[in-house]
Amino acid sequence: MRPGRMAALVAGLLGLFSLFAVPAAGAEPSPQSRLNRLTKQAADLQKAYRGQIQSLEDAQEAAKKARRKVGDLRAELADAEQEMGQFYRNSYMSGTVDGPRVFSYTGDPDAILGQVATVTYFAEEKNQRIKRISTLIKESKEARKEVEAKIADLRDEIKSLQAKKKDVEALLRKFGFQSPGSSTGLTGRMVAIRAAIMQNFPMPYGVGCLRAGDPGEHGKGRACDFMMSTGGRLPDAASQARGDALAQWCIENGRAMGIMYIIWRQRYYDIRTGAGWRTMSDRGGTTANHYDHVHVSVF
Repeated sequence: MRPGRMAALVAGLLGLFSLFAVPAAGAEPSPQSRLNRLTKQAADLQKAYRGQIQSLEDAQEAAKKARRKVGDLRAELADAEQEMGQFYRNSYMSGTVDGPRVFSYTGDPDAILGQVATVTYFAEEKNQRIKRISTLIKESKEARKEVEAKIADLRDEIKSLQAKKKDVEALLRKFGFQSPGSSTGLTGRMVAIRAAIMQNFPMPYGVGCLRAGDPGEHGKGRACDFMMSTGGRLPDAASQARGDALAQWCIENGRAMGIMYIIWRQRYYDIRTGAGWRTMSDRGGTTANHYDHVHVSVF
């Protein structure tokens, strides 16, 4: 390949890579800076709501995951840029012959065949590398669109929760704040609600509550898991129906008794927001997705 053609092609590729450069000063805030600001707002809301907000955490994690994908693709593009530059340097230094010279060549046949093989190799290698770069650029553009969509979802979720903040503050004033008791490690409210549930629903598979070191409600003595099976197995039809009935009982009595939210069968119901059942993001397993137990958290 002549030096001029190589320089032109490399320059074109560098132009494509520049599409993903960091925005100049004075441009619209980057997705990462907007995500950082929304993350701070989300943390403030979690504190104001005095507990985990599943919908907010799901939206926040989805935005972060999309942002990480963009970063990974950006790194792949940078590597591809370096590899492409090295490829063209190697191609130029090899001094291979072009098509017309093959037919006019009068020297050693073995030598020209070797040159032809090298030309063929570089052509195939070039096509594969350019195809890979084109794919990465397309994926990067799609990933950036996904980031914008997920950040918009997070922003909308924060706005919705902020709009309900006064209602939540009224609930918090109604129920006050309880510290765990020294004997059980649970708050008095959690003990009372656990007893009420067990009076109304048989629990053949047990109940798990306090979990030392847990950063969420279990560690604060404000949550219990009412098991509908054991060993991470899916519950049978009767146990699933019992779990459905228990979850509905919590919804109907939640505002009177001080229940904050329920998680069951990869869905959550937040009493604070009154938004109804919402699908929870996949945690990767029967127990993690709450298919084998009903999680109940209290104020």
